[in-house]
Amino acid sequence: MKFFDSLPAVQRLLNNRRSTPSFTDTSAPRFIRAVGLFGLIAIAVNGVIGSGIFVLPATVASLLGPASPAAYIVAALLIALIVLCFAEAGSMFDRSGGPYLYAREAFGSFIGLEVGWMFLLARLAATSAIANAFTAYLGYFWPALGSGVGRAIALTVLLWGLAWLNLVGVKYGSWTVNVLTVVKILPLLLFVFAGFFFVDSTRYQILALPDAGLLRQASLALIFAFGGFENASVPTEEVKNPTRNLPIALIASIAVTALLYIAIQIVALGTLPGLANDATPLASAARVFLGPAGAAIITVGAVLSTTGSNSALVLVGPRILYALAEGGQLPRALARVHPRYRTPHVAVIVFALAAWVIALYGNFAQLVTVSAIARLLFSATTCLAVPVLRRKLPNAPRAFRVPGGAVIPAIAVVISIWLLMGVSRDQAMAGAIALLAGVVLYAIFRRTSEANNKDTRPRRNRDSS
Repeated sequence: MKFFDSLPAVQRLLNNRRSTPSFTDTSAPRFIRAVGLFGLIAIAVNGVIGSGIFVLPATVASLLGPASPAAYIVAALLIALIVLCFAEAGSMFDRSGGPYLYAREAFGSFIGLEVGWMFLLARLAATSAIANAFTAYLGYFWPALGSGVGRAIALTVLLWGLAWLNLVGVKYGSWTVNVLTVVKILPLLLFVFAGFFFVDSTRYQILALPDAGLLRQASLALIFAFGGFENASVPTEEVKNPTRNLPIALIASIAVTALLYIAIQIVALGTLPGLANDATPLASAARVFLGPAGAAIITVGAVLSTTGSNSALVLVGPRILYALAEGGQLPRALARVHPRYRTPHVAVIVFALAAWVIALYGNFAQLVTVSAIARLLFSATTCLAVPVLRRKLPNAPRAFRVPGGAVIPAIAVVISIWLLMGVSRDQAMAGAIALLAGVVLYAIFRRTSEANNKDTRPRRNRDSS
């Protein structure tokens, strides 16, 4: 694998093998490990199951028709290769940061900052977009909350309420995620189990071989829909036994969501004849076999789902800010831990404020594009990091190891690059601008760090003999 052997040379070229200093005070308050295995699975599941599944069945059905369940199977298998790489990388560390930490340790501070920056932008974009989806679904029951001042009030209550829960203690934030994970899945399980009694099996084919080109388009959309599991890799310093629990949580979350997604697609296909052209496919399908109450239940599920997704994002997003600040690549204040609540309180407030402003005033088209490109970039970087970390940290304890040497990481990188090749010119430009902003950020804080180090050096007394 000469390609992987050449990576240290690239690292030396980018940062001359200078390690990134940590600016956190070892005597300062630290995190407490309050998130257990179930809580970690809930964070991952909440990252994957958001608002998309409530409209996704129609999108996939419009491309593949009766053969659409096959696309879910293909996408799940492809994303599983990337998940395995995250599982091994995560099993080596008990520090917060996720993809940012893996990239920084494998390739140095510059690549680490770019990955962390893109990850942060993706979380902000997702939080803001899902918050607006929340108000849209809420408007189904109370139209005044779907637009205007009512929308602003709903966004404010949602984002700042979740921020407060995550500020006063990670256990409260984690409990909120746990509860919302259960209640968001219950309407989807009701949809699946009730719908199976009304499914027309002639309307779908589970193992059909669809057109390769259309399968690629559908798989591309679905792989993005399976994204979000990486949220669980970020708050590692607050997780109980993270090197063991993180691999289990990542693999379990993808298995659960894959089975649920396939079952939802089958029920939607088998009960709703016009699925491909329906703007609200799950609500319309539920109305077929459960009546108006079924449509209302699914809409409640969408409100709970978007709330749950945002609860996980408001927990995870500030931890990326904290990790970047701890690495000396953002202002030091973001790495402060509250002495009583043991949470990154400054980072929580800054993240919530940024997401709230973007949700109120932002144009989401470019941010969603950056989010999609960012996900592919930090996924590819994590997969590349696995063989590098094996060589750099040969004695690091790890509870999980990807089988087959470098084969699976290499395939996962190829998948990520293949997906990146499918972006449009405008999308690529948006991603390039975001990466350039990361370069500027790196240069600013590199210079600031050097200036601070120079100021703290002891000066010679010129009068001394």
